[in-house]
Parts: sequence; C-alpha cells; structure tokens
Amino acid sequence: MSFASKIAAFLLCLSVFASAQTASKPSQEAPPPASTAPANTAAEDISGMYSFLKDGEFLQINLDANGVSGVISRQGTQESDRGQFLDLVFSSASIHGHDVAFATRPVHGVWFEFKGRFERGKAKDKTQDGFYLLRGTLTEHATDANKKTASHSHAVELKWLGQPDDSQPAAKS
Repeated sequence: MSFASKIAAFLLCLSVFASAQTASKPSQEAPPPASTAPANTAAEDISGMYSFLKDGEFLQINLDANGVSGVISRQGTQESDRGQFLDLVFSSASIHGHDVAFATRPVHGVWFEFKGRFERGKAKDKTQDGFYLLRGTLTEHATDANKKTASHSHAVELKWLGQPDDSQPAAKS
C-alpha cells in the first residue's frame, strides 16, 4: 500500500469517526439556503480527495448521475471543538464545464463557500498529488454566541491527493 493510500485510508477512518461523533450532537443551526442549480455538466470527472487548509484536512468531491456531493473534513478551531475532526457536508454544489461552486452546512456555527475553477495540474496521472487543482475564493463564515456572523474570504489552491489506480491489481505484501 503506497504512502498516499495509507494517508487516504487513515483520513477516511478519522472522517467516519468524526461523523459518528458529530451525528450524535444534533445541530440547532439553520443551514444556508440550498441552490436550485440545473443539472451539472463537468468537463471531466474530478471526483476525489483534495487538500484543504491544513495538513490532515481534506475536501472530498463526488460526481455522479444525481449531481455533485461532497464533504470538508477539518479540525475544529473553537474552544469547544479544538483538535476534533469535523465533517461539513455540502448543502449545495454545482460544476459547469470547469467552474466549481459549493457551500457546506454549518457545524458549530462555521460553514464554507467556494467559487472557482478546476484545471489540470502538472502530475502525469491520478495516482500523483496535484493531478487536478481547484483555484478560487474560499469564504469561511462563523456565527458567534451573539448570533453575529463574520466572513473571511481568501484565494486558495486545493490540490488533488493522489489515489491508487483501481485498474491495476493490488500489490502483494
């Protein structure tokens, strides 16, 4: 098993664990309004895992016949959730050609919006990091205890995380 696939498996396990913990705490927050975007037509299948803001955090995008879904798995930054992995599931998403947009449901008063484009990176195939790049503006919204929302936007480049080639037989260990 390659180092990248071990990391992907480890992150997936963390994500499942965090989902179970987050699911046990019902959220009282209202999600941002979902869009009624028409059917998605991506220029390529960009389904997979991408780096997020910090090491160990990731973005998962899934394209299928029903549209676009995904999740951001990140470490909490507030006093109550610092160091815990939180899963922020997409509330809306669209991909048209190379344009990508999504918003997540809030978790502990925080949610994200992204608007940008995907492009091919320098990697030669999908087993290598950086095969695709998502470039655009990421906006983090946070609601405090007084119900005041603050937003912070910045330019990001999220890199594809290399994934094993499923068409090749698994290496014997």
